[in-house]
Amino acid sequence: MKITLKDGTVKEYAEAKSVYDIAVDISEGLARMATAGMVDGTVVDLRHMVDADCELSILTFQDKEGAAAYRHTTSHVLAEAVKRLYPNAKLAIGPSIDDGFYYDFDCEPFDRATLDKIEAEMKKIIKEAAKIERFTLPREEAIALMKEKQEPYKVELIEDLPEGEEISFYQQGDFVDLCAGPHLMSTKPIKAFKLISSSGAYWRGDEHNKMLTRIYGTAFTKKADLEAYLEHLEDIKKRDHNKLGREMELFTTVDVIGQGLPLMMPKGTKIIQTLQRWIEDEEEKRGYVRTKTPLMAKSDLYKISGHWDHYKEGMFVLGDEENDDEVLALRPMTCPFQYYVYKASQKSYRDLPVRLGETSTLFRKEDSGEMHGLTRVRQFTISEGHLIVRPDQMDEEFKGCLDLARYCLRTLGVEEDVTYRLSKWDPKNKEKYIGTEEVWEDTQQRIRNVLNELEIPFYEEEGEAAFYGPKVDIQAKNVYGKEDTMITIQWDAILAEQFDMYYVDQNGEKVRPYIIHRTSMGCYERTLAWLIEKYAGLFPTWLCPEQVRVLPISEKYHDYAKQVEEKLKENGILCTVDERAEKIGYKIRESRLARVPYMLVVGQKEEEQGVVSVRSRYLGDEGQKSLDDFIDAICKEIRTKEIRKIEVQEEQKK
Repeated sequence: MKITLKDGTVKEYAEAKSVYDIAVDISEGLARMATAGMVDGTVVDLRHMVDADCELSILTFQDKEGAAAYRHTTSHVLAEAVKRLYPNAKLAIGPSIDDGFYYDFDCEPFDRATLDKIEAEMKKIIKEAAKIERFTLPREEAIALMKEKQEPYKVELIEDLPEGEEISFYQQGDFVDLCAGPHLMSTKPIKAFKLISSSGAYWRGDEHNKMLTRIYGTAFTKKADLEAYLEHLEDIKKRDHNKLGREMELFTTVDVIGQGLPLMMPKGTKIIQTLQRWIEDEEEKRGYVRTKTPLMAKSDLYKISGHWDHYKEGMFVLGDEENDDEVLALRPMTCPFQYYVYKASQKSYRDLPVRLGETSTLFRKEDSGEMHGLTRVRQFTISEGHLIVRPDQMDEEFKGCLDLARYCLRTLGVEEDVTYRLSKWDPKNKEKYIGTEEVWEDTQQRIRNVLNELEIPFYEEEGEAAFYGPKVDIQAKNVYGKEDTMITIQWDAILAEQFDMYYVDQNGEKVRPYIIHRTSMGCYERTLAWLIEKYAGLFPTWLCPEQVRVLPISEKYHDYAKQVEEKLKENGILCTVDERAEKIGYKIRESRLARVPYMLVVGQKEEEQGVVSVRSRYLGDEGQKSLDDFIDAICKEIRTKEIRKIEVQEEQKK
């Protein structure tokens, strides 16, 4: 038997060996660090027996899959600790996740004190260093075992497994759990862990099921790595848009208005207004014309587009199909409306491309468990657009849409934070889509060609396309690592047929156009959430709802402060005057807490000399400047949308 290792070395054995034994044979040190193995690309237990020629990698915590096995084992230690302390708690599932693990229990919620108690019990279990054994059972015996242990969720999981599926369990001491693995050889190697939080989670993620109690945790092989991660979590808390956005009075939510329906406060509204004006102006520079279309339409419209059949469950329907003559629905997208703008007059081949842009308010019936802050809401505003083009124009226009999106990302300073995904159809599930296989494969290949030509790195994912076409999704992660789609550019060679759209070619023949569905900066609410977390509320000056705060030293200088404010406003600078009877040091601290980029301190010297004393988040004390010089500098910064580097720490700005 020949075993080819990751470095190309070949090991030969006369008989079957476990992955762990092979690791020992390679190096005792490697065996101590090993958490799992990978045989011909499949992750396996260290206890897995290798009995044929294969490629083998010994995984450690430094490998993604190895870290997952380590953390998965820690989740089982958590489950054992909960069962020891709370025997009536029922076990659900406990997988590893990107930065740790979680386990769901059917029991009362846990507070921080209880989590600390569970942590202490976990440490006892780890100290016991129980060997972890794997065993399998036939389906009926497996069900009987879990019924005996009064674990109904495990019974349900087993019953849902396909016939012939191997049913495996892992045992450490007296604790047994249904699990596919892989796991460590014992609990002993677990060195540093922390239970992070507890929250509610629906069984199997379905809001119709029972709400369970979920415990999140993380684990590392070194205490220093754990401490660094916990510091990272503290930073995340400071950046969480759902918390920070409310503290900064950018948005709020109210129960009586409804979940997923945020109220934008004046400051948040100002930021979105700035973004919207910028986007609309940029689109017009690039040949877009604007439309304004209704927020709802008859069901007939969505039946033509196919949304009624493919997306009805995600729509807010107004009326009863069985009893009402006319049923309306709030729009989840703008495309069918803009198609009728196009169809309002006959188009020649010379008229194309037609680039239609709209700042659209849309409505989508999101599940209650999916909604979060501004990232997933039921009503949102989007920089939506549709390009109706000749087939020969499609590639270049698609490039233009990508160029616009990348320009937006660069300007906002987030270009390095995104990934590009080619979202394809699923050929194994053709009933979800319209159009022929040939059309789908052709359009997907043309998108690949465009991305490669522009040298944009991308990955591909089946089943993520819309029902009528493949697309490029520009993805970004929030501070918690959850990925959302920020910008979409979609290739559509199908819907023009549904809506009988055409243009007249040079021969006088009617020809079907192609359509590009795209956003330039996507959903404004989600973008605002992204920017809050990216900058921890310290937005670039051009985006700040308050760009300058004038701070008079005392009441005597209120008139001069007002003169400064007036001149700033004449130049389009967003500013206020702090006229409170507070000490200047207090006013400066308050301005910093409000994340105002510039403070202008004015007193006797400033008034006499017609200057301002500038303090900024970027350099701290910038000294005295003439007001005209300051206005010239900040206007240039705003006009160029400069993202100025913060060079002074807060502690130094005293």
